[in-house]
Amino acid sequence: MKKRNKVSPEFSMSSLTDIIFLLLIFFMLTSSMVQINMPLPKSDSKAIAPDDLIVMMTQKGDLTFNGKKITKSKLKSRIKAELGKMSNKQNASISIVAENTIPWKKINDIIKIASSLGVKAHIATQPRK
Repeated sequence: MKKRNKVSPEFSMSSLTDIIFLLLIFFMLTSSMVQINMPLPKSDSKAIAPDDLIVMMTQKGDLTFNGKKITKSKLKSRIKAELGKMSNKQNASISIVAENTIPWKKINDIIKIASSLGVKAHIATQPRK
């Protein structure tokens, strides 16, 4: 007598976990290469953020802090010095005014500096036409 071949109802997950692991590695590697370039957001809001500290960025790479030219390496120490002079440090904020063509990475660097000092950062928006 011959035995019949029975199909096993079990499902092996090992190959599926291998595929998911490879996809995870692929997305982790490719996400670091992606650059986000998008225009500044537009807004209908008329609310204006407090003008405690203003950082302006131009496409040429010029950086100004409260109307005075500054280098990126000196920006953190300058903000820290200005915060030391302020009486209302808890509500201090930085307004980032950047041209449309500035990459988000450069804006994000300013936001990281503000975050490391415990200061809120606001990105200026363009008015809708």
